[in-house]
Amino acid sequence: MQMISVSSLNTKIKSLLEATFMHVLVEGEVASVTYHSSGHLYFSIKDAQSSIKCVMWRSSAAKMKFRIEKGMHIVIEGSVGVYTPRGEYQFYAVKAEPYGQGALAVAFEQLKARLKAKGYFDAQRKQPIPKEIRRLALVTAKESAALHDMLKIIEKRWPLIEVIIVDTPVQGESAPGGIARALRYADTLGADVIVVGRGGGSVEDLWSFNEEEVADAIFGCRTPVVSAVGHEVDVLISDHVADLRAPTPSAAIEMILPDRQELLYTLDEMWERYHGVIAQKLHGFSQMARHLAERFEHLSPGQRLQNAAQRCRDLASEYQRVMQYQQQRKASLFKPMRERYQNAIELILSKKQQQLATLQSKAQMSNPELSAKKGWAQVIKEGMPVDLEEIEAQEEFVLQNREVKLTAKALKKEGLKS
Repeated sequence: MQMISVSSLNTKIKSLLEATFMHVLVEGEVASVTYHSSGHLYFSIKDAQSSIKCVMWRSSAAKMKFRIEKGMHIVIEGSVGVYTPRGEYQFYAVKAEPYGQGALAVAFEQLKARLKAKGYFDAQRKQPIPKEIRRLALVTAKESAALHDMLKIIEKRWPLIEVIIVDTPVQGESAPGGIARALRYADTLGADVIVVGRGGGSVEDLWSFNEEEVADAIFGCRTPVVSAVGHEVDVLISDHVADLRAPTPSAAIEMILPDRQELLYTLDEMWERYHGVIAQKLHGFSQMARHLAERFEHLSPGQRLQNAAQRCRDLASEYQRVMQYQQQRKASLFKPMRERYQNAIELILSKKQQQLATLQSKAQMSNPELSAKKGWAQVIKEGMPVDLEEIEAQEEFVLQNREVKLTAKALKKEGLKS
């Protein structure tokens, strides 16, 4: 039996294993994983019975679309190698895929979850697209069909806008870095909106817009960003991060720019509507002015004097009418009263005439001139002139005329028949 050194044994084992397992596919569950600062990836996979250490060098790890995580079921491609100084073997992976699903799909979901946790998709941080856009930055490939389509829509819808084209590769290994730099540059141009995108393609062709570097650039823009990548069915990370997602580049322009034809129609309708409103307002103001003029004329001093004079005339006429009515009414009431008063007055006059006749008779009897007639004397009782009827029998009295005064006594009193 030949004796060999440890080094020789490890060297032979290395040659045997590496020659036997030069290209192998191995599937298993990730037991542990370490992303080294150098860029190398160290991990191990296992099944129910055993495990194996694995390493993926920086050059291969940089091409990974998804991130290997503990517990993930993966398929790795590579070869078996031996680290001679320690006599340890391990699997040198050059490629890894999720078991049963594509690497790009897993990478997409991983990045989506990571960015969502960082707040990249929050609706409250998204900026509104301005209603009026005067300067537009297009971040895309200079010679692409997408740029041609966008320019054609701009010319058709709103040619007054200023367009700045920021050229960048949109496909390939250098595309993510180029897109990110183009976005940061476009953000310094004072544009109102940035549209970033490209036309349709496979998942691999559009993958640049699923890179975290591009998502960071979109998230950091102070200018509102519209993501317009691929077709309507293509939903990418850039669509979630951007302030607005458009299904296609052409649709992005239609979404953010007004249609001049529609605007002209709208202006025509507005003109007709405002013309009608203004005409109605002018008619209303004219009616109001006429009303105010009439009111002013009605309230003017001269008109007020005329109105007052007319009111005076109306009042005088009404007063005269009322007085005539009252006179007629009172006259109908006074006629019977006048007859009653007249009868009463006549009765009173008759009585007074009788009293007057009596008084006149008495006055004649008391008239001194009458007493001067022959045979007449004034009868005085107790110093007062009286009639003979007031003298009683056996009563003393005085008879007096102008010349003689006699004291007499009635011996007898007899009445004379008339």
